[in-house]
Amino acid sequence: MQIKINDTTVSEQAFRAMFPSTSMPRPLTEAVINSFGGAVIFEGPQATGGSVYQYSQGAGVEQIDGKWFTKYVLGPVFTTTTDEAGVVTTAAEAEAAYKAMKDAEQAKSVRASRDAKLAATDWVVIKATETSTAIPADVAAERQALRDITEQAGFPWTIEWPEQP
Repeated sequence: MQIKINDTTVSEQAFRAMFPSTSMPRPLTEAVINSFGGAVIFEGPQATGGSVYQYSQGAGVEQIDGKWFTKYVLGPVFTTTTDEAGVVTTAAEAEAAYKAMKDAEQAKSVRASRDAKLAATDWVVIKATETSTAIPADVAAERQALRDITEQAGFPWTIEWPEQP
């Protein structure tokens, strides 16, 4: 539980430590917290919408109808920065670098899933090789579709996985 007191946000433990000689009930109630000049910070609604690159992130607290709530916004939020050497990175450059990193992470994850699906049919290929027989057409088609995943228009975020035979 988070508590707002003296324009700061503290944990329940920190709130109790502010009043060391006072016995407080467990769990703390809103009435007890209010009697010591604090206010419970209730969980606000998560931010929704946005793109695959965004997530709901905390952005402080806000008061609504006399009660305090956590505030969430879609992030990350990019700003122009200057490093110690005086190199300026614009917000657009930082956002582009972030998106490229997220695309690479997602592509790696999709490829790992694809590789696991291919490995699950390796035994069919090995058996066909050992017996000098053809790989069944449905297995060959699935394996080719799996190898072609990275060529799909929505890769790496929108994938149409082939059906397993």
